Amino acid sequence: MLAIVAAIIFGLGFLLDLLNVSIGSGISGTTFMLLGLTLLALHQAGIGTASVKSYGGWRGRTRR
Repeated sequence: MLAIVAAIIFGLGFLLDLLNVSIGSGISGTTFMLLGLTLLALHQAGIGTASVKSYGGWRGRTRR
């Protein structure tokens, strides 16, 4: 999910950079690029994934 949001953010940043548009005092295409990279890093770290296993959560099964 975070990768899809990052792709949308990258697209907006690309358009802002092409058109040389700055929103407000400090939001530009570079800001969107950095936000997209942050979202991709979170996605690669496993944050925001929807696959939670029902047999023990993130630890998995323990053998006895």
